[in-house]
Amino acid sequence: MAIPAGAEIIDLSNYSVVPGLVDAHNHLALTYKKDPENNVYYLTSVLDSTAMRAIQAVSNGITMMSSGFTVVRDLGNAANYADTALRTAIEQGWVPGPTVINSGIIIGGMGGQFYPVPERAALVYPEYLDADTPDEIVKAVRKNVLYGAKVIKIMVDAKPYGYTVDEMKLFIAEAAKSGMKVAGHVQTPAGARRAIEAGIWSIEHSTALDDETHKAMAKKGIWRVGTETPFTVYMGTKERFDRTVAGIKNAYQNHVKMAFSTDADYYISGMTRGQIVIDFLRSWKAAEIPAPEILKILTTNGYKVCDIYEKRGPIKAGLPADLIAVVGNPLEDIESLRKVQFVMKEGMVFKRDGVMTPEKFFNSGPVNGWRIR
Repeated sequence: MAIPAGAEIIDLSNYSVVPGLVDAHNHLALTYKKDPENNVYYLTSVLDSTAMRAIQAVSNGITMMSSGFTVVRDLGNAANYADTALRTAIEQGWVPGPTVINSGIIIGGMGGQFYPVPERAALVYPEYLDADTPDEIVKAVRKNVLYGAKVIKIMVDAKPYGYTVDEMKLFIAEAAKSGMKVAGHVQTPAGARRAIEAGIWSIEHSTALDDETHKAMAKKGIWRVGTETPFTVYMGTKERFDRTVAGIKNAYQNHVKMAFSTDADYYISGMTRGQIVIDFLRSWKAAEIPAPEILKILTTNGYKVCDIYEKRGPIKAGLPADLIAVVGNPLEDIESLRKVQFVMKEGMVFKRDGVMTPEKFFNSGPVNGWRIR
């Protein structure tokens, strides 16, 4: 194939070139901290405004790109649609950042994940949308669609009055009207079984999953977005990590569809959000998943769980040019993914020779059209 006249030639012959990476469960507009809120995100939601969190989301998105993540599935806890603001700004060409598949406000039974005192019940919103009846379920889904969500996220069982199979089927049917899938936060075995029976698209988090539920997920083709936190000097315990690793192994042995996911929503001194996320390689390596499979989980599986595989992700003629180059061969040593030297997003160079060069991504107006939402 002839090189078009005037084309810029970028020599990546000393690197391995792979598609951009995917984090299938992140919270770019949430960063809780030891100081001042003692890592309690309920307090973060009170102390940090939507505007502040939208700006944080831009910063987190930039560092995710620097670490090679060109797609992020952003699953709520973004105040009053800061996630939509981030996605829109990126798509309009205002700021650099990954392709964002955002959920808008998480939908749950009364209270969401919070337990407010009666005098402070209003503090649940906008972190969560209460939806306790069929009419409220339909309205909550439509509200998120109206305000820019690209996936619907629900709290399956955060409270004893979690959603029934029929209620989850209603979520799935209503989301499907707008071409969207439903991701379910699950924290109990009973909730997992109900979500599987309902035919949910993905189960978020893995602590409630076991051999029985893994087999059922594999049979139905339900995605496992497990958010497998590694054991490090700054996070976790050995006992919890052992359970995490055992869960990954069991899911892999049962041929469950898995995506790389982190639930990263916290600040670690001296680390960017992107560095925190890539450190989750520790979990997959500890589970002895072969390097080629980890790379597939980080790329192909990520595009599929985000429901964009036919639109972007793979290095393929006709799709946006999202690719990264790393030192070493990740098919042999997955740790090579920590050495991202080059990042291209939609044909524009974001990082070259290990240095971010994002100036072309910053524009003062909506270069891709104001009507993008």
